[in-house]
Amino acid sequence: MKQVRRRHVGDTTDDEYQDGTTDREEPETDKEDNISSLQEIQQKRAASFKIRTVSTLAMIAGFLLMIYIGHVPLVFLVLSLQFLMVKELFMLARVAQKDKRIPGFRAQQWYFFFVATFYLYLRFIKNNLLVELTSSKYMSALTWLLRRHTITSYSLYMAGFVMFVLSLKRGMYLYQFGQYAWTHMILMIIFVPSSFFVSNIFEGLIWFLLPSALIITNDIMAYLAGFFFGRTPLIKLSPKKTWEGFIGGFIGTVISAAILANILSRFSWMTCPRQDLSLGPLNCAPDPIYTQHVYTLQDIAEVLPGQLADICRTAAAQLPHWLSLWLANWQYVAKPIEFHAMMLAVFASIVAPFGGFFGSGFKRAFKMKDFGDTIPGHGGVTDRFDCQMIMAMFAYLYYWNFVAQPQLTVGEALDVALRLEHNQLLELWGKLGNVLLGEGLLPDSLEPSLKAAIRTANTSTPYFRGFGRVLQ
Repeated sequence: MKQVRRRHVGDTTDDEYQDGTTDREEPETDKEDNISSLQEIQQKRAASFKIRTVSTLAMIAGFLLMIYIGHVPLVFLVLSLQFLMVKELFMLARVAQKDKRIPGFRAQQWYFFFVATFYLYLRFIKNNLLVELTSSKYMSALTWLLRRHTITSYSLYMAGFVMFVLSLKRGMYLYQFGQYAWTHMILMIIFVPSSFFVSNIFEGLIWFLLPSALIITNDIMAYLAGFFFGRTPLIKLSPKKTWEGFIGGFIGTVISAAILANILSRFSWMTCPRQDLSLGPLNCAPDPIYTQHVYTLQDIAEVLPGQLADICRTAAAQLPHWLSLWLANWQYVAKPIEFHAMMLAVFASIVAPFGGFFGSGFKRAFKMKDFGDTIPGHGGVTDRFDCQMIMAMFAYLYYWNFVAQPQLTVGEALDVALRLEHNQLLELWGKLGNVLLGEGLLPDSLEPSLKAAIRTANTSTPYFRGFGRVLQ
């Protein structure tokens, strides 16, 4: 124990110990420990920042490479991310000791994932796949699978259902049914919404890239606004989120959306839909939503609800004459896609962040920081894409309700044609061939074959007997 002697210095009194230290001084060893601990913290932060930066750059580079290669690689990228997210969430509710007593139970979960993939992906790329399959006589035999896609998916699901019931074990019922419900919840909340990105990809890469970019933009804008101006807490689930960041993110995202849409709409690679599964270049007539239009206040008034438009006209009548003339002649040049992008930005800023809040509450329920450690420095894949899943489904619904124009593609025509009976297909081919002959698009030498097709369709002569001999 140290012996203490009093020492008076001016108006203060210190306790001085035999080793020369005072109660105002820390021993040299404590100072060294504090310095070393601070250095360790700084080193860990620097290492974490380095890992996070490298992984971020790697993800950006890989994402841009996939966009450059084309639509099909992007579909596989989406599938890979879905696989990793589902894997992370399957692991959350896993109880290893119980799994060992139920052999093959994990395989059942992945079987349902496969069935969901088979149903949703073929549903979204069905028309594109038809174009590819009908390009070859040998591949066209597989079209029966597409024609019976729904019943095949249902049969596969019921096979999994039967396997689950047969695997039930006494004493494990509660656990097994809990895992069954957990599997379906993950597929419904995680897999199904994010699968709508697949449809968006083939309608034009801009409908995949733009919604995804707006989520990232909102994260950045909200972070910057919260960092500089954040004062008021927004939600208890995420204590670091502030109202200032939320509002700043909204404003910054809406402005950025118009700029980003204007830039992306300049490239046919972004705007042209892909109607097959090839990787080649795209050329298409520019859609009107990607070309510039001149807008006036009258154009804006026409899209407003009737009562609101009347209020605006009444208010305009009270304005000075010079101001009324200026407003009447006011014009704004923009592309319609810019307004659509701003609507997507509103959703990305107000509703989509609740996907992140949902994820935060989910993690708190399981008392964990991240969903996994798949991405170095970032945590799990689910941590990075929780908002994207909500955005994918909204972008799909928005496109088909407010943007897509009613038009028929080759894949859609094939989908309808393949529902016909054989004699109806022959009749269709014969009459369509006559139209093409009249337009000069087919050689006259095919006319006998076309007539034979129509004649065969109107008789009971089997297709492969009567019509086959005529073509020979």
